Amino acid sequence: MSLSIGIVGLPNVGKSTLFNALTEKSVPAENYPFCTIDPSVGVVAVPDARLEKLNAFSHSHRKIPAAIEFVDIAGLVAGASEGQGLGNKFLAHIRETDAIAQVVRIFEDENIIHVSGKINPMDDIGVINLELILADMQTVTKRLSNIERDVKRGEKEAVREKAALSRVLPALEEGKLASAVALDENEKAIVKTMHLLSMKPILYILNKRSGSGNQNLDELYDERYKTLLEFFKESGAGHVIVDAKIESELKDFVGEEREMFRAELGAAKDDGVNNLIRKSYDILGLMTYFTTGEDETRAWTIKKNSTAPEAGMAIHTDFKEKFIRAEVIHWEKLLEAGAYSLAREKGWVRTEGKDYIVADGDVIEFKI
Repeated sequence: MSLSIGIVGLPNVGKSTLFNALTEKSVPAENYPFCTIDPSVGVVAVPDARLEKLNAFSHSHRKIPAAIEFVDIAGLVAGASEGQGLGNKFLAHIRETDAIAQVVRIFEDENIIHVSGKINPMDDIGVINLELILADMQTVTKRLSNIERDVKRGEKEAVREKAALSRVLPALEEGKLASAVALDENEKAIVKTMHLLSMKPILYILNKRSGSGNQNLDELYDERYKTLLEFFKESGAGHVIVDAKIESELKDFVGEEREMFRAELGAAKDDGVNNLIRKSYDILGLMTYFTTGEDETRAWTIKKNSTAPEAGMAIHTDFKEKFIRAEVIHWEKLLEAGAYSLAREKGWVRTEGKDYIVADGDVIEFKI
């Protein structure tokens, strides 16, 4: 399953620096707007201790983690929806992703130019979200105009589409994200075909500077950050805190050497990047099941609430049609048993049919 997250933000907030830390892939990160014109793409492994334990349990020859795709998208500016600052190209790149990771700068540094000349996280969020909303208003308004003739003819699909979009448009006009509109399942299906930017899940990435003793956002007493916290609480939006600069500098180090340099640089022990990857995986509505054996231990990515046949499609599309049954055990129970044979003796390996909803952490053997 290939799902992607677009990393967006104003110029000079640390997007490309964060991308370097995430993917260990070199992309331009100079200190001026619009240095990254075309998006760079990196596939990132999802950190998962369960995979490591199952790999050791099975003495597998190789292990393959779950992965998600990050897309580094050049900085947006006010007026992007009207084509300002290469805005049309940037918005098109965002449209192709499944979710948005919005980088918000929360550190002061007079040597790094801020496009608006000051640091105010909520202003930055407002600029980005407004551009997404304005672009969506154009999309919805144009679509409503295009289907009006079909609506007048009484075509049922057009009538239903107009009803759904007419619920979204007023919210956009009020400056609200499309995702804030409560829609039923049929309306969601209709609106989904529009690929609205503000309908995508958003994860806010707070880019801070370590070494100041402020390891938690709650410890930053400035009114700007209090307002930011209130926004997250009221909107229910997810957020993570990272120091993109330090994580980018540490990306070439591993193990004890990495931790030693981390301590010298004054960074928190929890780098934030792993949390970012996990939360990005979560906002896409994804979960993991495993297959394990002598040849390979592998984490498979599926949508939450997938049935066993649907989960099998991650391995091969034929698995859905040819599915007979699945032998399932939770990864912890397998490790507790010490061996598959012992787990079977204890009755911990279950036989499940087509209606079984796969749980996160299941170890599955498919029978086709």
